[in-house]
Amino acid sequence: MKIYTKTGDKGTTALFGGTRVPKHHIRIESYGTIDELNSHIGLIRDQAIDQMHKNVLMEIQDRLFTVGAILATDPEKATLKNGKDRLNIPKISDADIKLLEDNMDSMNAALPPMTHFVLPGGHQTVSFCHIARTVCRRAERLASHLNDLEPFQPETLMYINRLSDYLFVLARKLSHDLQAEEIKWIPKKEE
Repeated sequence: MKIYTKTGDKGTTALFGGTRVPKHHIRIESYGTIDELNSHIGLIRDQAIDQMHKNVLMEIQDRLFTVGAILATDPEKATLKNGKDRLNIPKISDADIKLLEDNMDSMNAALPPMTHFVLPGGHQTVSFCHIARTVCRRAERLASHLNDLEPFQPETLMYINRLSDYLFVLARKLSHDLQAEEIKWIPKKEE
């Protein structure tokens, strides 16, 4: 199978279902940013971190492929003529969201309370988490815009929102585990 198809040479691409749209379409921007996020999460997973975190990150990467597939599906072609969903995979579930929440609760229990915003950084692995978090927030903004235009499964947007929170808490937990300094942002006073 060849990787290149030449079908996108004129600046269009196909959605799941065959509809062709410009490569700059909000739907493409949305699932393309999810793909970018998935790559950043792979980078975090490749770091020297606890295997439990790696396992959760691998589960998240799996779910992000589902998110991407949901976002890549033309809503007008989401249902086949026989009435079945074109996308024949499990959708994002409440259990997927709960996995993120439970992991955040567990990590938070081992951390000192937050009293200030913290500056991203302190260790390369922590910085990778913050980059992934901000890419996730961008994905959420794009997906939210898409949802306003063409609504999709509500749990998908909830999952993206919760994932950015998870990545922030993971950054804090890894700072703690790696004994990296968390630098508080303390606004300067006006003179």
